[in-house]
Amino acid sequence: MELSRRLFNEALRVIPGGVNSPVRAFKAVGGEPFFVEKAEGSRLYTVDGQELLDYVQSWGALILGHAHPKVLGYIKEALDKGTSYGTPVENEIKLAKLVKEAFPSIELVRFVNSGTEATMSAIRLARAYTKRDKIIKFEGCYHGHADHLLVSAGSGAMTFGVPSSRGVPYDITKNTLIAAFNDLESVSSLFQKFPEDIAAVIVEPVSGNMGVVPPREGFLKGLREITRKYGSLLIFDEIITGFRISFGGAQEMYGIYADITCLGKILGGGLPIGAYGGRKEIMEMVSPLGSVYQAGTLSGNPVVMAAGVSTLEHIKNNMEIYSYLENLGNMLEEGIEDLAKHKGIPVRVNRVGSMLTVFFTEEDVYDYKTAKKSDTSTYAKFFHSLLRRGIYIPPSQFEAWFLSSAHTKHDIERTLDAIKRAFDEI
Repeated sequence: MELSRRLFNEALRVIPGGVNSPVRAFKAVGGEPFFVEKAEGSRLYTVDGQELLDYVQSWGALILGHAHPKVLGYIKEALDKGTSYGTPVENEIKLAKLVKEAFPSIELVRFVNSGTEATMSAIRLARAYTKRDKIIKFEGCYHGHADHLLVSAGSGAMTFGVPSSRGVPYDITKNTLIAAFNDLESVSSLFQKFPEDIAAVIVEPVSGNMGVVPPREGFLKGLREITRKYGSLLIFDEIITGFRISFGGAQEMYGIYADITCLGKILGGGLPIGAYGGRKEIMEMVSPLGSVYQAGTLSGNPVVMAAGVSTLEHIKNNMEIYSYLENLGNMLEEGIEDLAKHKGIPVRVNRVGSMLTVFFTEEDVYDYKTAKKSDTSTYAKFFHSLLRRGIYIPPSQFEAWFLSSAHTKHDIERTLDAIKRAFDEI
């Protein structure tokens, strides 16, 4: 990795930490990041000539794999016509219709440029609609880096959020309440304490930011019932799960529908995007129809819209992708568990569809506290052992692995062979 090391040292002189998103710096696993020259299908190719089997897939944005020919074709066609207009284009309508078709709970949708913009805007809208200030989020769920969402729990599971970053004033996070994921009692207690003050509950229906943590039976249904009882809105952050665990995301898989849904990642076909949508009466409060202001110079960018339309149309016309990914995911999950059991290594594999996490722990992982009991030093050894064998998994214990339709059964077999060898070394 001589060239990657040279580039990283150069990046350190011009970019904070040498990276433009923190987890890329490998701080959680040690070592230095590699630089990528190109990617195709299930593979990354580094500037040092190494071929890597990729289970990060741009952090879940690429369900069709890297450089899918149909998506690239649409992008190139759009690029030939210009990169940005600042005016409406027809593909905005096409993409909005595809979103509505996938998510029956969405009657109107607004496109933005990132997941952070989507969640930030959704909460502003919920506060305006309910005329309330407080929100509930869950410990371990990440909804972007807006000030009021960049919080952690204080002493106890049910508490006011405290800033988890310097530069975030307490006066902003004081209206953010923290509950425990998969714990309805912690949510009910907050509503009993603030019955008329909570505008919304925002949740990743399947958590992907403390590692993959599925909802326990009844958890999402309970959130739906509690929010309706108290006149609050339920916001599903489906930026990861949308179009990934099913075409209609977690709402389709679990049959629970949100008032406002946040989307991103796969929606943009690998290009920067975010979106939020919901019932007409709620979304009509957004400017220019209503008084909730939100705008963006590059929102609805023609190149991004083309990438999104081509991706979702391809998935819609090839829905067998989901059964294919389920089979690959099951093969990987069972293979890892069998290898760990044979070696006597304490491992828990949490998986929903094509997203999974390997936790190095003896306990079941069902919330943030149980996830944090994982052995991160063992994970770091595991990560580097696989990387040496050409397998790239997330450089953090608390991130999700992602499969794409470009992965094959042979890829899984190769990965399991590498994992077997990695288990011998840790």
